[in-house]
Amino acid sequence: MKVAIVALLVFLVNIPFGIWRAKQVSKSPKWFLAIHLPIPIVIFLRIYSGMGFQLYTYPILVTAFFLGQFLGGKIKNGKPAKAINK
Repeated sequence: MKVAIVALLVFLVNIPFGIWRAKQVSKSPKWFLAIHLPIPIVIFLRIYSGMGFQLYTYPILVTAFFLGQFLGGKIKNGKPAKAINK
């Protein structure tokens, strides 16, 4: 249960960073920061939750990290919903 809660928090934390990343020029210093600034937050969440750094948690949290970044980028670059024609 702890892993699911931390994964959800990691996902949610990364959405605004993904939005910020999508606004930056690829491979620029701000783009790099948008990807790497959430890492200390993830480390804090691991320690604060008592989950630690067990090997099985890495794929789960890395997936949550990248999905949050991806969704944030889609929110920024996504297409608006189409109106339904009547």
